[in-house]
Amino acid sequence: MGAKISFLIVDDDHVHRTMLKTLISGWGYEITEADDGDCAIEMVRKRPFDLILLDIRMVRISGLEALAEIKAINPAIPVIIMTAYSSVETAVEALKKGAYDYLTKPLDFEEMKIVIKRAMDHRQLKEENMLLKRNLNSQFDQLNIIGRSSSMIKLLETVAQVAPSDATVLIEGDSGSGKELVAGAIHFNSQRQEGPFIKVNCGALTETILESELFGHERGAFTGADKRHEGKFRQAHGGSLFLDEVSEMPLQMQVKLLRVLQEKEIVRVGGDTSVEVDVRIIAATNKNLHQLVQAGQFREDLFYRLNVVVIVVPSLAERREDIPLLAQHYLAFFADTHKRKIKGFTPQAMDRLLKHSWPGNVRELMNVIERAAVLGRTEYIEENDLFSFTEDRLDMMAPAGNSLPLEEAEKRTILDMLKITAGNKSEAARRLGITRRTLHLKLKKYGMMP
Repeated sequence: MGAKISFLIVDDDHVHRTMLKTLISGWGYEITEADDGDCAIEMVRKRPFDLILLDIRMVRISGLEALAEIKAINPAIPVIIMTAYSSVETAVEALKKGAYDYLTKPLDFEEMKIVIKRAMDHRQLKEENMLLKRNLNSQFDQLNIIGRSSSMIKLLETVAQVAPSDATVLIEGDSGSGKELVAGAIHFNSQRQEGPFIKVNCGALTETILESELFGHERGAFTGADKRHEGKFRQAHGGSLFLDEVSEMPLQMQVKLLRVLQEKEIVRVGGDTSVEVDVRIIAATNKNLHQLVQAGQFREDLFYRLNVVVIVVPSLAERREDIPLLAQHYLAFFADTHKRKIKGFTPQAMDRLLKHSWPGNVRELMNVIERAAVLGRTEYIEENDLFSFTEDRLDMMAPAGNSLPLEEAEKRTILDMLKITAGNKSEAARRLGITRRTLHLKLKKYGMMP
């Protein structure tokens, strides 16, 4: 048996706190107490908790202030707010700051038990996270999430922490940055991994077609509906549903999606019977949903339902250290796909890859590498194999405004590769696509040789 699921109860009312401890520990959970928000924040800094029950009104720090701090420290912890003030404003404010749900005082213990059970979703976060972190490199490499930059390590650690839960996840990032791969990593490292992983591009379908695709339709619901169609929600039952470009979903469809998230059931187009669905929602967007809410183009209540855990995928320009790894990975893949004997990149070609601004992110890099693998004339990809085909490609070669100087980027890349290869210079040179002598000269140039 694994360790007990650990709860933190935060309430400045000693009697109420003791009563909750007695009740919830009787349900089989391990309980820790905090008498105010500041104590809770410090406890969260020191150890992980699987769930927090947090009172809204306390003496030193309010529950809402403590909630914001706690979510900044560990966004994956589900926090259930307890409030005697059951106004809509209080509930919305709590959801804004990342609360999983809220309960009104006096507490309905049966309701509380149901909310806690839903938040837990049979998980033992500590054991699941330890397992995921031990297997992090092999699991995510299998899903083609390549990167050892600090931003990618942080992203993968967040994914490892979030995946075992059933929390709704919103993935933000530029087009081509790899949001779908991250969604897949969450699903395939979750307790739903044996279930289906269904994908829907919300921006590629009209409102009518999108409704039918998501919820299904009954026979005769519209012209051409000659039989019942099971929508994506039912297809994803027991698994995960990935809503790509969710910002493009029409407002009327947003209302219907919100209902599904709240009620866990759908109604097929042309039907009047509710159908239960058990689906984890993973949404993605390349736009700022908060700005769309302010502009009246996205529903605020849906935003807070989707915004439980946010994962931001960095652009390729923000993680230039990963370019050599990605380039070598895709070169090996495409060389094998197209039956080409290509070993790596010349130093000039790698320099050019490092200098490029990559407005199309990883998707553009894949395109460039595949074309070079097909058209390359020697065993090593040369500079002219990359961007010399059209003038507009040459115009895109200007370094991004926030990029590192080329020499600094090259130095960091070499250092990172040496760390990855545990100091093996021959292997580092091979992966970088340069000769061992060239690597030796660069190490000497940057003062990294004794």
